Amino acid sequence: MDPNHLNYHGQLEDNKNKNALKWAYLLITSFMIVELVGGIITNSLALLSDAGHMLTDSLSLGFSLFAIIIGQKEANNKKTYGYRRVEIFAALLNGITLIGIAVFIVIEAIRRISKPPEIASTGMLIVAVLGLLVNIVVAFILNNGNNSNLNVKSAFLHVLGDILGSIGAISAALLILFFGWDLADPIASMIVAVVISFSGIRVVKESFNIFMEAAPNDLPTDIIRKKLLEIEEVEEVTDLHLWLITSDYPSITCHVVVGKEVDEQIVLRKIQKLFHDEFSLHHMTIQIEKRNNLQNM
Repeated sequence: MDPNHLNYHGQLEDNKNKNALKWAYLLITSFMIVELVGGIITNSLALLSDAGHMLTDSLSLGFSLFAIIIGQKEANNKKTYGYRRVEIFAALLNGITLIGIAVFIVIEAIRRISKPPEIASTGMLIVAVLGLLVNIVVAFILNNGNNSNLNVKSAFLHVLGDILGSIGAISAALLILFFGWDLADPIASMIVAVVISFSGIRVVKESFNIFMEAAPNDLPTDIIRKKLLEIEEVEEVTDLHLWLITSDYPSITCHVVVGKEVDEQIVLRKIQKLFHDEFSLHHMTIQIEKRNNLQNM
């Protein structure tokens, strides 16, 4: 595979992700201000918690956009893989803020359950419906980005949490409007908080695994080792390492032992084709050693 083609393809994906994050950031930040004012006026925790969540979205989307821009910087003698791993740090931060805002919502909801405040349900309903529409548009924009990129994926999960928050706020507003059930506001907030926390935990776990250079879940090393050994000339596979530079940039290295009469270049081409065709691996380092060379060492 031509490395220039891969670099060009990667640049196109980065630009696509950057545009998605830019528009998502502008829309979320604008409506966050509207929802914050609406939550204060209507005294709705569901709206305030969703506004707080949208504030973290605004910050995380801004940081994600910054990470994409930094990640496009070229590799150099010190940063031989470039700066793309900044995206994973952004995803980790996004996951932690998701968990943090979920904890805050639960604490405030528990306090309000014991003493529900009076809520302007009509205003709450109007703002929540507008919030739902904005979040759906933002989710659509982010979904058109690269779903394999953890940075964009974590931002998308943030917005899905906002959609759930808006649905919870709409449900609570309707219950208060038609049945006068003020407890619906903190209860809806708690339900949304639980869903948000699960999303946050998942993003933190994926980010941590990348920082620990764990093999991707969809590329188990035992399967790859088995496929390598199925190549007729391959006798042994050692030092097989598979990890992610960033969420959509897997790398692999391996040491392969072949018979003394084998043409190493033929084996190399077979392994490269295997990695590319069956596992979509493009960044690879393969060391091939003949059996008799090992015995003479």
